[in-house]
Amino acid sequence: MKTIKVGILGSTGMAGVEYVDLLVGHPWFKISTLTGKKNVGKKYGEAVRTIKNIPKEVEDIEVVEPDPKQVDADLVFSSLPSEVAREVEAKFLEHGFPIVSETSAFRMEPNVPLIIPEINPDHLELIEIQKKDRDSFIVTTPNCTAVGLALSLKPILDNYGIEKVVVSTYQAVTGAGFPGVPSYLILGNIIPYIKKEEEKVSSETKKILGRLDRGKIEHAKFPIEASCARVPTIDGHLEAVYVETEKNVKIDEVIEVFRRFRGEPQELNLPTAPRDPIIVTDLEDRPQPRLDVMSGTKPGMSIVVGRVRHGESNNTLKYFVLSHNRIRGAAGVAVLTAELLFVKGYLEGR
Repeated sequence: MKTIKVGILGSTGMAGVEYVDLLVGHPWFKISTLTGKKNVGKKYGEAVRTIKNIPKEVEDIEVVEPDPKQVDADLVFSSLPSEVAREVEAKFLEHGFPIVSETSAFRMEPNVPLIIPEINPDHLELIEIQKKDRDSFIVTTPNCTAVGLALSLKPILDNYGIEKVVVSTYQAVTGAGFPGVPSYLILGNIIPYIKKEEEKVSSETKKILGRLDRGKIEHAKFPIEASCARVPTIDGHLEAVYVETEKNVKIDEVIEVFRRFRGEPQELNLPTAPRDPIIVTDLEDRPQPRLDVMSGTKPGMSIVVGRVRHGESNNTLKYFVLSHNRIRGAAGVAVLTAELLFVKGYLEGR
């Protein structure tokens, strides 16, 4: 089987180190280039030593600038800061690189797929529209909070229809990157505001759950009202979700719908795909970030749903959902998307 050489833009950040963990030893992908900005010229192990212990296979790779002329790769993953991503990613597209980006720069562009592989793999058809203008393409993955929400809503939408969603989020500090939120501001505290997060959760979830029709995505029409807060946990975004459905729901049935949910990654047995993308806990005080964020056959790649219950009527549903913000919400969903691109023939290796 051919090997795909991959470069990681923004490899020295909180999400970047997770890409490295997922890609070292990958059966299809081989890390060829690691980029950074402040650590150019350093060995990768030295550059990230304050964040995480790094596998020996990559610790001596020299960090280079995010410059297309310095990157030797068949595919580029982008974990860049949002304020520089659009300019840098555009340069890589101009130089013919396929990109899988977790940044917000191109997510809402009409001809750019915004992908969670279990939900909307058909949206990858938008790549063909991009390739009419150039040889390269970009595929994006969502905001980390939208990932857990959208995954939990998909089986509800398919089986019961959705009229309205209200979500309140409790988001870990690593979602703010490195060094993240100053300790004096977050320890013993909750910050009830994350810039542009509520808008992203709403708009991106509607695009992901939308329908592809004749080369255009018709976004989901139901309202999504989000309130987002930063809390002093390390990893794991917990969300309290309220859903009004078109049909009445029975709790035992909807729990079974969650547990049975599968997508193309599971059918294709992709390397990073968890056996169960949605795990349901019966324990009354779960999920909890400390205990459940690494659940599943591929740790960090399953979301965990708990406290599934009715609202005040039979067409309302309430539950909590937990997702790992740096794995399923960032590096993991990007790597899984790249695996899907590979099996569908969009990537060429050697």
